[in-house]
Amino acid sequence: MSHAEVLELGRQAMWVGLQVAMPILVAALIVGLLVSVFQAVTQIQEMTLQFIPKMIAVGIVLIIAGGWMLSQMVEFTVRVFSHLPPQ
Repeated sequence: MSHAEVLELGRQAMWVGLQVAMPILVAALIVGLLVSVFQAVTQIQEMTLQFIPKMIAVGIVLIIAGGWMLSQMVEFTVRVFSHLPPQ
């Protein structure tokens, strides 16, 4: 493998990692923002109020998009192994 191929695989790995992590991060961000606004309006400062809805949202995203995430990672892994030179 040349240096360019290794760099390209690294770039692709970062892109796949970003694609797989983005739905979870966006869901946690939106839920965290909504809970923060709710806490500011009601002046309730409870840590579990922030944590539990985020956990539920991340779980729902994993249930909905988990298959797609897994297929993206499997496709990338197959691509990486197919580029390895035979020994």
